[in-house]
Amino acid sequence: MKKVLVLEDESSIRSFIVINLRRAGYDVVEAESGEEALDKLKENPNVRVALLDIMLPGIDGFEVCRRIRVTNSHIGIIMLTARSQEMDKITGLMTGADDYVTKPFSPAELTARVDALMRRSGGGGEERSGEIRQDPFLLNTRNRTLEKGGQRIKLTQVEYAIMKMFMENPGKALSREEILDLVWGRDYFGELKIVDVNIRRLRLKIEDNATNPTYITTVWGFGYKWGF
Repeated sequence: MKKVLVLEDESSIRSFIVINLRRAGYDVVEAESGEEALDKLKENPNVRVALLDIMLPGIDGFEVCRRIRVTNSHIGIIMLTARSQEMDKITGLMTGADDYVTKPFSPAELTARVDALMRRSGGGGEERSGEIRQDPFLLNTRNRTLEKGGQRIKLTQVEYAIMKMFMENPGKALSREEILDLVWGRDYFGELKIVDVNIRRLRLKIEDNATNPTYITTVWGFGYKWGF
């Protein structure tokens, strides 16, 4: 079952989201506070995508995102942001979100974003069994895990997809547009900055020195290259 959690304290917006997701074939779990959302996730461990509003009474969407990521790297997380809150988008991605949707949004945009993350979180079929080894990294494509020097690195599903893309294209300069297509899909509605922020977050996990990266290097004015 394709199950989605919707955390939104404004009932009219929550109802709009829920109705459209159900029309698209999703089973929806609703929450109107951060505390309730965390409880609902414990009760529904098969939730595969969570939509989190940022501005909430009690703990905000950023904190909910952080708490989810402490124990769950596989669930897809989309932040709901206001058009004027540019920093909220960056903050949400850096705290572990995979994507954001800017209010007001259309039903088509919302369901496309959820569909893309649902595929990324394992809803799009099984990958072939195998490993990609590029010392010190070992990517297991069967259980979707990454090790560096024998130590497991916790990745979100989007981070895993980025690593797989890079390790399948060693030494190749990839433009931001190519990365967006390969990782998020050609039907993705979003902006190129989501590539930069996710790579910044990934560097913090895999690089010896994220401010002077040696594995994921920047190709200025173009994109990124896996530095092997």
